Amino acid sequence: MPTPQDGPWLDDAAGRLIRPYTVIDGRTRPTATLDLLSMVLATGAAAPPHLGPEHLQALDLCERPTSVAEIAAYLKLPAVVTKVLLSDLLDCGAITTHAPSYDDQPTDLSLLEAVLDGLRRRL
Repeated sequence: MPTPQDGPWLDDAAGRLIRPYTVIDGRTRPTATLDLLSMVLATGAAAPPHLGPEHLQALDLCERPTSVAEIAAYLKLPAVVTKVLLSDLLDCGAITTHAPSYDDQPTDLSLLEAVLDGLRRRL
């Protein structure tokens, strides 16, 4: 999975120099219905030039099916901001989305137990 490169809007000591909602022009609602587990995949179509660098970073992360939650984590942005970015990309045809298929990938019980144990240790 590619990692987004830090740009001039990130500082090691101060963190993000641009407030997250600034990158989406203050919008708080995506135009598409996206769940945190929705899988996102790039279509190969180029993003329009008017989209910002965060859009391009998100698009780079969609080279293989990736969940909205993973993209938000890699971008270090709140989920709602990421959903707005992704809905912009969806609107211009640069990505497609689909609900996760639980039938194709059955849940590994040992993985869930390990996650639960880790959460219990942190609490």
